[in-house]
Amino acid sequence: MGVGGLVVTADALFFNRYKEIIALAARHAIPAMYEWRDIAVAGGLASYGSSLADALRQAGVYTGKSIGGAKVTDLPVVQTTKFEFVINLRTAKALGIEVPPMVSARADDVIE
Repeated sequence: MGVGGLVVTADALFFNRYKEIIALAARHAIPAMYEWRDIAVAGGLASYGSSLADALRQAGVYTGKSIGGAKVTDLPVVQTTKFEFVINLRTAKALGIEVPPMVSARADDVIE
């Protein structure tokens, strides 16, 4: 009995070693899902997670309000509401996985 798949969470340890994780997943033919779009673009099978660009934009808004004199304790807590689903069809093909058209259609980005 082997590993059927891998979910790699958003953690600095994993992000700093994502190239190694992609290579190991490919070597052992393990489909892997990641948190960040950049990892799917770099060769991971798929990613689903909050938009890093949106989170950084929100951080900029908070910084601007803080610099503008707002009390940090008065600023509301905000969570990202934009999520991205990315599928790398090249990686799917290399793993022998056929991605159903309905799944590809729901993706925000499909890498071919």
